[in-house]
Amino acid sequence: MKPAARREAIVQLVEDCGEVHVDALSEQFETSRETIRRDLNELDTAGRIRKFHGGARKTASFTDSGLTEGPFDARMVTMTAEKTAIGRCAAELFDEGAVIFVDTGSTTIAFARALARRRGLTVITNSPEIAGLLARPEGHHRLYLLGGEIAAEGRETLGALAIEQLGRFKAEHVVLTIGGMTRGEIMDYDLRETEMARAMVARGAKLTVLADHTKLDRAAVFEVAALSAVDRLVTDRAPEPEMAEALAEAGVEVVIA
Repeated sequence: MKPAARREAIVQLVEDCGEVHVDALSEQFETSRETIRRDLNELDTAGRIRKFHGGARKTASFTDSGLTEGPFDARMVTMTAEKTAIGRCAAELFDEGAVIFVDTGSTTIAFARALARRRGLTVITNSPEIAGLLARPEGHHRLYLLGGEIAAEGRETLGALAIEQLGRFKAEHVVLTIGGMTRGEIMDYDLRETEMARAMVARGAKLTVLADHTKLDRAAVFEVAALSAVDRLVTDRAPEPEMAEALAEAGVEVVIA
């Protein structure tokens, strides 16, 4: 890809998801981190993005309400190092024989990649991609893919049929990715994804949330559950003091990847 085209693509990614990181861009465009840094310098000088150490964000991001979420494909190439670390750390928390509901998201896909190296788990998910990652004979996992309407944006099954099928299962664990976590609740941006997450929480015993640090102390649109319903948070960075206090008061175990 020519430099001009690559820079235009970077600008579009920044517009789509608000913030991008050098490592993820380097992997996405199959070029060196030094080249990406030069691109970001050029774009920052031109006023098209706001560069920071390790990445870039929208120039007007300080005015954003935080009540929107970028496209799924864009989220798949942002915060990849953090999501990979969270996924690997979370995968080690579940013992052989565990039964787990897993919802669809870029962080739970990273979790599934790590979980594929474990053995003997039962996973119920609405993500064909997660099911595919775990469908390996050597893992001896039991997999259940919830059917229903396919939502193209998140490559997931949603709606009444999927939730009806979910109602046939009970699980010891629920693993969710979220749009945001305030000091009182966990939240998401899409109503149908929220309904799926709520249904999983209702049918599961213990809730583990996977969220990078940008999701903490950040509101979304729809409430998934009260913060006190969360048993464990796996994140990449220690929460800020006020968020940490709220988590402690809610009885949430915080695991730093």
